[in-house]
Amino acid sequence: MHCSISGEVPEEPVVSKKSGLLYEKRLIERHISEYGKCPITGEPLTMDDVVPVKTGKTVKPRTAQTASIPGMLGMFQNEWDGLMLSNFALEQQLHTARQELSHALYQCRLDNDFYSNGVLSFFSDKKVITFFVNMKADFSEISVVVERDEARSLLAQAERQIPMFASEAVTANASVLSNGKRAAEDDDLGQPGKRVRPGISVSVITELTDCNAALSQQRKKRQIPPTLAPIGALERYTQLSSHPLHKTSKPGILSIDIQYSKDIIATGGVDATAVIFDRPSGQIVSTLSGHSKKVTSVKFVSEGDFFLTGSADKVNTVKFVMDVEAIVGVESDVLALPPTNETVRVWQGSEDGNYDCRHILKDHTAEVQAVTVHATNNYFVTASLDNTWCFYDLSSGLCMTQVADTSTTDGYTSAAFHPDGLILGTGTSEAVVKIWDVKSQANVAKFEGHVGPVTAISFSENGYFLATAAHDSVKLWDLRKLKNFRTLNLYDSDTPTNSGVYYCGDVFPILQLPDKSYFLMLNTVSKGFCALKFSVEFDHSGSYLGIAGSDIRVYQVGSVKADWNCIKTLPDLSGTGRATCVKFGPDANYLAVGSMDRNLRIFALPGDVAPSES
Repeated sequence: MHCSISGEVPEEPVVSKKSGLLYEKRLIERHISEYGKCPITGEPLTMDDVVPVKTGKTVKPRTAQTASIPGMLGMFQNEWDGLMLSNFALEQQLHTARQELSHALYQCRLDNDFYSNGVLSFFSDKKVITFFVNMKADFSEISVVVERDEARSLLAQAERQIPMFASEAVTANASVLSNGKRAAEDDDLGQPGKRVRPGISVSVITELTDCNAALSQQRKKRQIPPTLAPIGALERYTQLSSHPLHKTSKPGILSIDIQYSKDIIATGGVDATAVIFDRPSGQIVSTLSGHSKKVTSVKFVSEGDFFLTGSADKVNTVKFVMDVEAIVGVESDVLALPPTNETVRVWQGSEDGNYDCRHILKDHTAEVQAVTVHATNNYFVTASLDNTWCFYDLSSGLCMTQVADTSTTDGYTSAAFHPDGLILGTGTSEAVVKIWDVKSQANVAKFEGHVGPVTAISFSENGYFLATAAHDSVKLWDLRKLKNFRTLNLYDSDTPTNSGVYYCGDVFPILQLPDKSYFLMLNTVSKGFCALKFSVEFDHSGSYLGIAGSDIRVYQVGSVKADWNCIKTLPDLSGTGRATCVKFGPDANYLAVGSMDRNLRIFALPGDVAPSES
C-alpha cells in the first residue's frame, strides 16, 4: 500500500476515516495544519479524522524490484519517466504564467498611465484630439505630449498614402474668414456615406410582412424543446476549455456568434480579425483578415454560408505633431490622417472551410457598432456611431435605406432585430433605447432610464421581452406595455467591472476615452473614474438570460410579476480577461464567453465531451 500524497510505502501509515485513503502521517499532518482539508477529495479534514494503521513488528522485507539489477534498472527508468513528465508539466505552467504575467504587467502599466497622466479625449467634427493631463500638477495646466519618432513615421506614411496632403492642408489653413470661422470645404458640403437610397420596395415590405405573419403563428404553437438543458444542468456548468484565438499583441474578443447547424463559433477581435472556430474539434477553421481596425460585431446568416463583420475601420485620426512645418512645410500643429473606407464586410464560406469576401460596404462615416440579420436571412441592418442605421440586401450588398436620427448626437452602440423581423431595436450612446418600425423606418417607441451607453440589447424568442445592458444595470422591458418591469443591479459602485477602475485623485469630469472597446462610459464618482460594460443575451428558446460583466451570470426567465432567479454565477474574470460577450449554444447545452484576454471560454457540464484547452 502506498501513500496517496507521495506514492511511496509509508513508514508511519495513517488512514482517513472519511475517505479511507492511506497517507504518511507526517505528510498528512503538515497538509492538514496548512489547509485543513483532504488533499485528494477536498473535504474538511482534521487529525481526529485519521487513525494509525497497525502493522506487524517484523523486519521490513525487501521489495521484489530491489532484489535484482534488472528490477532496479526498471525502477530507475520509471522514476526518470516520472521526472520528465513532471518537468514537462512545469514548463507548460511556466509558459502560461509568463503569458499571464506579461498581460498583468501591461495592465499595470496602463493603470499607471491613467493614474499619473489621465487622458482626456474630445470628439469634434469627427476628429479625435487627445490631451494628456499631468495629474500631479494643477488641472488647468494642460500640456501636449509629443512623440517625435512616431510622428515622423506617421508623416512618412501619410506622404506615401496621400501625396497631395500637404497642399490640401495648406488650402485648409488658408480657408479662414476674417471673423475667425473656417470657410466651407468640399468635405463639409455633404457626406458621401449618406447618399440618396432607393428605399425599401413594396415587394420587400411584403416579404417582411409575410415572414412576420408566419413566425408569429409558429411562436403561438411552439413549445419548449425537450432537448433544452434543464436548470439543474446549468447549475453545474463549469469551464471545460479555454482557447486563445486572437493575437497577443492586440488581445481581446469584442463579439461572438454561433452557427447552430454546424456548431461553429465566430469571434471578432481587437486585432482586426474574425476567427471561425469549430467547437467539437477545438480547431480554428478560418481567420478572416481585411479590416484595419477592431471587429466590433460578427453575425452568421442562419441559412446559407454568409457571414457578416462590422468594424471600426471608418475612424478619423488627428495627431498633435511638433515642428510639422519643419518636416513637410505646413504651418500647422495638427496632422489629420484620412480614414479607411470599408466598415462592413460580407463573407461567404466554402466547403473547404475558407471564407471569401463578397461585398465591402462603405456607407457609414463612423465605426459600425452592431450588425443584425433579419429573420428572412435575406436582409441585415448595421448601426453606427454616425447616427444612422442601414438596411441592406444580403445577396447584392445594396443599401436600400440609410436612416438618420437627428435627435442623437453620439450615435448607436447596439442593435438587434425582433424575432418576427418588423421591429428593430437600437441602443444609443445617450442611454436611450429606440424601437423602429422597419417598414416605415419610423421611431415608434423610446425607452429611457439607463445611465451610459446601451452596450447590448437582446429580444426574447417569446416576442415580448427585451433585455438591455448599460453602464448602470441590465433592464427588462415589456414590449406589450412599453415599460420597464425589472432592473437587475448586478454590481455596486465598489465592485471591479470588466473594464477596470481607474483612480485619478479628486473628482474630475472626464468625457470619453478614445478606445471604445475598453472604455464605453466614464462615470464621475467620489473615488475617481470607473468604466463599465455589460453584455446580455437570451438563449434561442427564451428560457434563459446570460449576462457578462466582471463575472458571467445565468438567469431563469420569469414573467412580468414572477422573479427572474440567478441560477448560476460563473467565475469572476475581472482580473484576467474582462468578459465582453456571452452566447448560448444549441439548446443551451453550453455557454460561450469572450473576454479581453483573447480567450474563448466554453462552460458546460463536466461530463460533456469537449476539446481540451489549446
